[in-house]
Amino acid sequence: MGRLTASRGALALLLVFAACGGDDDGGDGASAAADCEVGQTDGDLALYNWSEYIDPELISAFEDEHGVSVTEDFYDSNEAMQPVIAAGSSGFDVIVPSDYMVSILIEGGDIMPLNKAAIPNYSNLATEFATGLPYDPEAAYVAPYQWGTTGLGVDKAVLGEDFPRSWGLAFDADLAEQYGLDGSISLLNDPRETMGAALKYLGYSLNTTSEAELDEARDLVADAVARVAAFDSDSYDENLASGQTAVAHGYSGNFFVQFDEADDPDQYEYFVPDEGGTRWVDNMAVVADAPHPCTAHAFIDFLLDAENGAALTNWNYYASPNAAAEEFIDPEILEDPAVYPTDLSKLEFISDTGDFEVNYSDAFAEARG
Repeated sequence: MGRLTASRGALALLLVFAACGGDDDGGDGASAAADCEVGQTDGDLALYNWSEYIDPELISAFEDEHGVSVTEDFYDSNEAMQPVIAAGSSGFDVIVPSDYMVSILIEGGDIMPLNKAAIPNYSNLATEFATGLPYDPEAAYVAPYQWGTTGLGVDKAVLGEDFPRSWGLAFDADLAEQYGLDGSISLLNDPRETMGAALKYLGYSLNTTSEAELDEARDLVADAVARVAAFDSDSYDENLASGQTAVAHGYSGNFFVQFDEADDPDQYEYFVPDEGGTRWVDNMAVVADAPHPCTAHAFIDFLLDAENGAALTNWNYYASPNAAAEEFIDPEILEDPAVYPTDLSKLEFISDTGDFEVNYSDAFAEARG
């Protein structure tokens, strides 16, 4: 989201959530979490998550199994979530940050180390996800939730079959004219994802710390603004399926759900452009001052159960980091290379660039105007 809009939105959220959290019965969350036992709860759960990312039936099953209620609030980017949590007293127990944001939250002391003794299903994770990822090298703070890619969804009724699988569909004026895409393109309302897509198109790393390269990407996005229908992280998949757009930048699983529900699923295609794109892992973390850290740990353990992990993937079409879940995942999903890509060579994780992060937000805001 644009820097000015993000600041105002975050401020409003901070005031609301600080007010909600101020009278909470939570204490020292990390100390309390150290004493949590398997399945123990200490109150209702407040979940702060991406929208449409968890099967409501899983929420109901957790509530029934543990005798608690779950309230959900949603964010559309890591940058919208982070200031709410960093301010403290948010009232949230569990959040679902992406890889690079985990590093920022750890550094800020905003999430607590997990009590693995209360999460026996952590052992269900595949080795590459359980033994420490770059953003949590000691595997101490988070439990991977789902993983996927960011790319383009397209309407082949507009583009036909023989079109370049390139970020140029979003950024190249000549291609937009050739395929009649003016006003039919959407880009994510996310500084790291959208600037990253432009950087990949230009042949650069999406984690560049070169001001010159980022400036070039900024200018590319700025040039595309006149052809873009919306910067949208919430309904890009629905707008593609309804014909409001023909090219949409977004997350793999959201597209697959929409395509599966379409009258003619073959009309649509999702792909990571030839220039490469983002591979990401979203993770479950317990907020440092969570009012109910034991319920938070019970919830994480519940979702890491093999059958529950499979139900999550079967519902949202994102790849599961849960090795034990694979036997319960729909074979069509498990064998789909668009969901579980075999060639990861052109994909990058977004990483925390430290003090350079603000440059991405500034460049995105400047590009949007």
